[in-house]
Amino acid sequence: MRILMFGWEFPPRMSGGLGTACFGMTKALAGLGHRITFVLPHAGETSDAPFLDLVSASGIPLSGTDPEEGETELLRRLTVHPLPALLSPYLSADRYRSLFLSGEGRFLDTAAVYGPDLIAEVTRYGRAAGAVTRRLSFEIIHAHDWMTVPAALLARRISGKPIILHVHSLEYDRSGENVNHEILEIEREGLGKADRIIAVSHRTKRMIVERYGIPQEKISVIYNAVTRAEAQRVYRVERKGDRKMVLFLGRITFQKGPDYFVEAAAKVLQVLSDVTFVMAGAGNMMGQMIERVGELGIGNSFHFTGFLQGEEIERIFSMSDLYVMPSVSEPFGISPLEAMMYDVPVILSRQSGVAEILKHALKVDFWDVREMAAKIIAVLKHPVLAGEMAEKAREELRKIRWETAAELIAEIYREAASVRRNRNGDRFEICPHMRK
Repeated sequence: MRILMFGWEFPPRMSGGLGTACFGMTKALAGLGHRITFVLPHAGETSDAPFLDLVSASGIPLSGTDPEEGETELLRRLTVHPLPALLSPYLSADRYRSLFLSGEGRFLDTAAVYGPDLIAEVTRYGRAAGAVTRRLSFEIIHAHDWMTVPAALLARRISGKPIILHVHSLEYDRSGENVNHEILEIEREGLGKADRIIAVSHRTKRMIVERYGIPQEKISVIYNAVTRAEAQRVYRVERKGDRKMVLFLGRITFQKGPDYFVEAAAKVLQVLSDVTFVMAGAGNMMGQMIERVGELGIGNSFHFTGFLQGEEIERIFSMSDLYVMPSVSEPFGISPLEAMMYDVPVILSRQSGVAEILKHALKVDFWDVREMAAKIIAVLKHPVLAGEMAEKAREELRKIRWETAAELIAEIYREAASVRRNRNGDRFEICPHMRK
C-alpha cells in the first residue's frame, strides 16, 4: 500500500523517542513492501537512514547514503519530504514563543520560522502539507500526535482517504492537569475524526477512552519496539576506575520525573559513595535540577551533559551500569529498550506504557524515591542481579520487534481502507484551525 505519513521527528532531526519510533516503524513497513511518503518539518541535515531517499519539498535530493546489504529495494519505498517549520512535539506554546523571540536552542533556523505562535505554525504547516498531498497518490494517511491533525484532516478532505492517528503522547501526559486548551481541542478533534487510532500502550488507550470519550473499539494497542538488528547489538566500553554510573536520559521536564531521580540519587549517595549520577538531556526544569543538586550537596557525584544525540547516546549508554526512567506519565517510553540493547539493567516507573511489556526490569512508583534508591543500591551492590537482568533483557528484546508491530499496523491499514471504500456519501470536515 502507499502511505502518506505525517510526523515531527525523523533521523537526524530528533528531540525525543518519536523519531526513533518512526525510523523503526517505517523501515519495517518498507520491508513488508509498503511505500511511504513521510512529511516532516525542515531537515537540512544528512539522513542516517540507509533505506530512504531524502528529498526537499521541491523534490531535489538533499543527500544520499550508501544502502546496507539487502536494503537497496527499501530505497524505493520511502521518501521523506521536509517542509520548512520550527516544530517539535515536545514544545509548549510558551516555549515555542521563547525560542522564537530569543533565538535560543538548536531549533533556530531563521529561514524556517513562520512566527512566534505555535498554533499558527501548526496550521501553516498543515497547509504546506496539503500542497504536498495534492501531488501524491496514496491509500492511507498515517499521522503521529496532535501536531499532525490539521495536516491529516486537510489531506483527507483533498483525497477522501482514511486517517490512522498514532498516539505517542497526549496533552495530559505532557502537561498533567495544567493543559493547553487549544492543543487539547486539536487533539480531541483528531481523535474524534480519525478512522482508526493506534495507542502505544493500554495505559494510553484507557486515557483516550476516559479523557476524550472515544469508543474503545476504535483504538488498537501496538507497542513500540526495536529492530531485529538493534536487538542483537551489544555495546560496552572499557571504563577506568571502579565508580558505578547511573543514567537518566530524556527531556528534563515534569513528565519525565527528573526531580525524583535527583532525590533518589541523594539517598543512594548516603549509602554508596563510589557512584556517579548522570542526567543527560535538556528541558525547562534543568536549572531547577542544577539548583537542587547544589542544595543537596551532591554536585561532585552528579553531572549534567545537556542534549545528546547519535554517537553521544551510544557512548553514554555503553558507559552506564544502570538506567533509571522515573516518568510521571509515560505513554510508552522507548529509552529502556535502548538501554537494554547495551546490556544495561533498567529501573522504570510503573506509570509507563513500557512497563506493560518488560517483565525483567525493576519497577517503582515514580514518587517513591525511597524504593527507587533501594533498588538502585541493590543493582549496584549485586553484580549477579545486574547480570541476570541484562541476560533476561536480551531475551525480551528478541520478542519486541518492529517487524511484528509493522504487521499489526498493516492490518489496520487494510481494515480502514476497506471500510472507507465501502462507505457512500461521506462528508469530510476540515479542522476549524484550517478554515482561516
